[in-house]
Amino acid sequence: MSLLKKLEQTKKYAESAIYEQGQTLTSLTRDPYGHIKEELHEKIIEELKNLKSPERDDKKYVRDYIEKLVNENIESGADHIPRLDRMRIADELFDEIMGYGPITPLLSDPEISEIMVNGPDNVYVERNGKIELTGVFFRDEAHVMNIIDRIVSPLGRRIDESMPMVDARLPDGSRVNAIIPPLSLIGPVITIRKFSADPLTMEDLIRFNTLTPEMAQFLEACVKSRLNIVVSGGTGSGKTTTLNVLSSFISPSERIITIEDAAELQLHQPHVVTLESRPPNIEGKGAITIRDLVRNALRMRPDRIIVGEVRSGEALDMLQAMNTGHDGSLTTGHANSPRDMLSRLETMVLMAGMDLPIRAIREQIASAIDLIIHQSRLRDGSRRITHITEVQNMEGDVIVLQDLFYFKQTGVDEDGRVIGEFRSTGMRPKFIDRLEVSGYKLPVEVFANNLF
Repeated sequence: MSLLKKLEQTKKYAESAIYEQGQTLTSLTRDPYGHIKEELHEKIIEELKNLKSPERDDKKYVRDYIEKLVNENIESGADHIPRLDRMRIADELFDEIMGYGPITPLLSDPEISEIMVNGPDNVYVERNGKIELTGVFFRDEAHVMNIIDRIVSPLGRRIDESMPMVDARLPDGSRVNAIIPPLSLIGPVITIRKFSADPLTMEDLIRFNTLTPEMAQFLEACVKSRLNIVVSGGTGSGKTTTLNVLSSFISPSERIITIEDAAELQLHQPHVVTLESRPPNIEGKGAITIRDLVRNALRMRPDRIIVGEVRSGEALDMLQAMNTGHDGSLTTGHANSPRDMLSRLETMVLMAGMDLPIRAIREQIASAIDLIIHQSRLRDGSRRITHITEVQNMEGDVIVLQDLFYFKQTGVDEDGRVIGEFRSTGMRPKFIDRLEVSGYKLPVEVFANNLF
């Protein structure tokens, strides 16, 4: 978004912000320089509009310019403010005009993985897997709404009383969800799932003890051998991160089509086509769903189809794609276990509106999916791949699953950290021949029935 558009938004907010007496007192109690910032805000916006284009796009120049304007205005006023506080005022005004207001420093903190704004007065973050309350606050609900609008406007999305929920993304790929009154009773709520500027690699997951080197070696062979893989798990368990890491093993020579509600995957292959669903317009028309995009992707000559998450009827189209020559497809889904993932897939296929017998659906699933990777967020905040499970075949009306690797929790230490170990079941997958034909002959030790 251009600086001029940001200035127009912030000016519009400044002009429309009418504070009740109680709110003003509360704001000043929390921020003794709140009234000074409010006075400087509009003055600085008008001054910045006079900047020429090259200067306007240089963030360092704009930051220094704002600091100069703050110093000039404070020195000409009656208030004596220490230099450090002046710099803080300049920083906060810069964040307000060029960034995302009070949460800008939280977005820049690499230790924070999630930001949760519960109305103007309560901002929580997840740091190292633990949720904690911050001292960050907004002036009022209109201030929060202004930041939401700044996030969603560049994407051509909107949020208002007629559409009080929205999914969006930040320029760095971080996932944003916002919901506002009347659906939210505590004021506007923003949830931001951050993604690191440098995508995590398999080495990072091993270092975080998400899986073992042997499991990583096996998964790399599965992706390169074009097996169809589903990553399952609960909310915040790290499914998208794992999907991103798995996709890094895809050959640069392949044409990859990614399909998501809000584009989050960070693929570095040269031939990637990114598709994103679209919500309905103000008239309730024009929506493009994940299912529409999956069907369209089949006409785009894909080597691989990666669906960020299956939630509904698109599961049927995804299974049909896997069963009709589009091997190597990857997707994620919410579930509590590999077996639950299969049950959810059955339900999602029925949501497509096709009156299919359960046995036919299960045959489709058993034929399409080769591997389920189940990930969990444990009570200490750590993420683990708790199951790597092969989907084998049908026996009667039941799909046969075989665990290949699993995580066994044995206790909790004095600091509340989960104690456990990764284990192999000692079973070799039935698709081992496909790995070997593709040139990946895994050592016997990978499947050895021992502790890693």
